[in-house]
Amino acid sequence: MTKYHKIATTSELSTHGDHVIQEVRGQEIAVFNIDGEYHAIANYCIHQAGPLCERGELTGYVGEDQDGEWTWENEGQTVTCPWHGWKFDVPTGTNVNDQRYRVPTYDVAVEDGEVFIER
Repeated sequence: MTKYHKIATTSELSTHGDHVIQEVRGQEIAVFNIDGEYHAIANYCIHQAGPLCERGELTGYVGEDQDGEWTWENEGQTVTCPWHGWKFDVPTGTNVNDQRYRVPTYDVAVEDGEVFIER
């Protein structure tokens, strides 16, 4: 059964990079403010079950473009697991080095200054 769960208020997540971690139905979920939009991702690294969002710092990563040049990608929307350094794009949950790996993401709704996730 899907249900909406209040996670925070918009004032608690007012600045880019602000985040909260809440347990919802047995799963820790982090909600991040990324440029004024809210994104929810499991606080669980699929590599070895590390606390993916524990540090909460949003960065980017170095990637290689089509011409073989190194570029800075996804600045301000990548979270890094503190255990082994696996990096995931918060809006999509996709591992930035191998798109076969993905962390669950959740729909977010905002109503009257309150932030909810669907689970």
